[in-house]
Amino acid sequence: MGKQNTQFFKIGLIFVSMLVLGACRSSGEVEEPMEESTPARTTSANTSSGTEPARPSAEEQRMEAALRTTVFYFDFDVAEFKPADRDTLTYHARNLASNSGNRIRLEGHADERGTREYNLALGERRANGILNFLIVNGASRSQIETVSYGEERPERTGTTEAAYQANRRVEVISR
Repeated sequence: MGKQNTQFFKIGLIFVSMLVLGACRSSGEVEEPMEESTPARTTSANTSSGTEPARPSAEEQRMEAALRTTVFYFDFDVAEFKPADRDTLTYHARNLASNSGNRIRLEGHADERGTREYNLALGERRANGILNFLIVNGASRSQIETVSYGEERPERTGTTEAAYQANRRVEVISR
């Protein structure tokens, strides 16, 4: 009987150990002791208690900065957006995908070089290029309207390269 009791004790000890380890693992949080002089950590759950709100994560800060970027510039006679704008446009697409009630208008523009008809078509191709990218990255077509103004609404007047560059753009307008 002594041997059977020892086995029972070992099995019971293993079972209790597994329960303790499982309980520690399930919370996912490690509780750290706090010194009396250390202020309490702020979480989103206790922001209404008068403590300072939690700072946005680095990813949330990148998203906020990206969503503030609403003008995308193009090279001369090119309808494809610049590779440097890819990440910013991805954040716009994710924002639209996670907020189905949001609506935007993509306004395509061109500089004054070329005919009126050509510039209208170029502005439309630019807006549609961004539209397609947003849809591929999660936005819904029903959230996005496109319009081309061609050369009709310049950001800058003049015949300098700086003025031309400012006018070759697509603007994202929240509706």
